[in-house]
Amino acid sequence: MAGSALPVDDRNACLARNWRWLLLRGILAIVFAVLVLLQPGLALFSLILLFAAYAIADGIVAIVSAVRAARRHERWGWFVLEGVIGIAAGALAFLLPGIAMFSFVLLAAVWALASGVAMIVAAIRVRRDHGRLWLAVAGLLSVALGVLLFLQPLTGAIVLTLWIGAYALAFGVLLIVAAIGLRRRCADAAPADAA
Repeated sequence: MAGSALPVDDRNACLARNWRWLLLRGILAIVFAVLVLLQPGLALFSLILLFAAYAIADGIVAIVSAVRAARRHERWGWFVLEGVIGIAAGALAFLLPGIAMFSFVLLAAVWALASGVAMIVAAIRVRRDHGRLWLAVAGLLSVALGVLLFLQPLTGAIVLTLWIGAYALAFGVLLIVAAIGLRRRCADAAPADAA
């Protein structure tokens, strides 16, 4: 049913009902950011493992969101795409921990670009009052990180760590703000449904 066109109100209701998963993704991003920013001198190997764990967890949460949407016969394709990209990027980082820093930077850049584009596309498909702005800004932030990583692939490990930590912190905060707005939207809609 990924290709079936649901009315805009149904897509917006789907996103609003799944605000908890967006909140969880934001919390995971902030936890990742705090771990990275508190220990900027971590060896590249540790950074790769942290990135891999975060990307896999984020991908799993995106796929859970897709499964929930599919059960309701709602759009789920972009969630699956984002989840598969995250899990694949994380698995590659776990399987090849000894790769050169350049390869890791390119892997992180591809993941950030692909994840950001998927989030921007998802944001375009929802109404303004359902968190479009916050989702779009989070997607643009992800794309910006990917571009920065492509432009500076040989940047030192400390600077890369700080870039990724700052990105994850801002991304997590934006997702939490979007989730809180969607939660309010669900709470406002519940009394109207009861009436």
